[in-house]
Amino acid sequence: MKPPAGPEEAQLPASDIRAFASSCTMHGLGHVFGPGAPPARRGLWAAAVLLALATFLYQVVGRVRYYGEFHHETALEERESRRLTFPAVTLCNVNPLRRSRLTPNDLHWAGPALLGLEPAEHAAYLRALGRPPAPPGFMPSPTFDVARLYARAGHALEDMLLDCRYRGWPCGPENFTTIFTRMGQCYTFNSGADGAELLSTPRGGMGNGLEVMLDVQQEEYLPVWRDMEETPFEVGVRVQIHTQEEPPLIDQLGFGVAPGYQTFVSCQKQQLSFLPPPWGDCSSVSLDPDFEPEAPGPLGTPSPGLSPPYSLMGCRLACESRYVARKCGCRMMHMPGSAAVCSPQQYKDCAHPALDALLRKDACRCPNPCASTRYAKELSMVRMPSRAAARYLARKHNRSEAYIEENVLALDIFFEALNYEVVEQKKAYEMSELLGDIGGQMGLFIGASLLTILEILDYLCEVFWDRVLGRRFWNRKHPQRPSSANLTSHSPLCRRQDLLCLPPHLLPRHPPLDLGVGGRGCLCLQGRTPTPWT
Repeated sequence: MKPPAGPEEAQLPASDIRAFASSCTMHGLGHVFGPGAPPARRGLWAAAVLLALATFLYQVVGRVRYYGEFHHETALEERESRRLTFPAVTLCNVNPLRRSRLTPNDLHWAGPALLGLEPAEHAAYLRALGRPPAPPGFMPSPTFDVARLYARAGHALEDMLLDCRYRGWPCGPENFTTIFTRMGQCYTFNSGADGAELLSTPRGGMGNGLEVMLDVQQEEYLPVWRDMEETPFEVGVRVQIHTQEEPPLIDQLGFGVAPGYQTFVSCQKQQLSFLPPPWGDCSSVSLDPDFEPEAPGPLGTPSPGLSPPYSLMGCRLACESRYVARKCGCRMMHMPGSAAVCSPQQYKDCAHPALDALLRKDACRCPNPCASTRYAKELSMVRMPSRAAARYLARKHNRSEAYIEENVLALDIFFEALNYEVVEQKKAYEMSELLGDIGGQMGLFIGASLLTILEILDYLCEVFWDRVLGRRFWNRKHPQRPSSANLTSHSPLCRRQDLLCLPPHLLPRHPPLDLGVGGRGCLCLQGRTPTPWT
């Protein structure tokens, strides 16, 4: 009879590492655990596999760490359009109040806060204005509204606007919207307020935008009585070009236009797109300008509300409004919110100092909007009017030539071209790139793939089932017997001539049995002659 095959050629269970190594798609395992190889060769293959695995894990850790840093990159692209929406244009006279509209009651209430006047100086200031002093027995009004003062005494657009054209078509004060800023009463062209249709232009260049001629009315400027922080020394108008969704911050971002010059402003639209956390720090949630004592929170933390779309300037104004409302219990007239407008005394004692302290501390944490539009500008100027045009303009507007030279300015705002720039932040490392890098490193160093991981998991399940669950199941089904209950004591069941002795590794996995045949495992086979292994 031919002896059975050796243990290397016998069929191995699925939980055996040699069986797994011979069928696994991961390179090198078969050389490490395969049968018949010399120990030195197995050792070299084991070292190579471990080195490749360590290199692979090092690369994976580096890629995962880089992905966790959330890097971003900025892309610049130029696009073309057949038609562009014209921006909003806000104009403010640098002089906030007209001298001819101030009254003794205005000086009584607003003189100390807005003009730096003491009560004893009111009569002298009225004389400087060319106004008669307060009549005997003058009694100031019981209340005073600062917003009404600026609306009544501020420069009226009907008096300032000498000529207005948009793309060659006439326009007028009805195309402007009144808005209050820190500079007083201002006017915005193409604001889109109250659902008005936004203007657009199909062409770039001069003559395809807004052209205005303004009278700055220098004779209405207030005399400089005392040097204060907001005392204007210049003459002209302040201009800001912005989107309709963004409130103007003209006292900080506006550019000046002087009388006696025609200023050309060439604009180029820029669309900015930023990433939210963790790749960036942009936000799209507006900040509620109303102060809530129950849940104050950080001043610059955006919170949902019925506010307009989020913008950087809107967030700063809302933050300033909340801070002043928290400190003073009121808001300045240009600030959003539902709090009452501060009185002139509150302006002087609390609002102005609080706002200046806030700006110095830079306590408003306003992130960039996730999507915004801005306009790059190029300015150029020429003197006006010419000698030939001065007499014509003086006759047309019933003014002297000297008045025209000192008070009249022209402003021309247009798009340079209909193309615009798109500045976009993009994720520098996507999840798909991370998986691709891991897969590439896995294939390069260990020759594995996603299916290899499934094979390893399947092998671990086999080991767990065979070594843990299988042994526990066998112990429950075949409880361990005492050593005296061996097969040799059951002569009626198994005779000596019916024993077949097998090597221990070919016996089923169960607790060792004392078979009593020289330590060799024997099974009863009816009608067969035992052939022990030698």
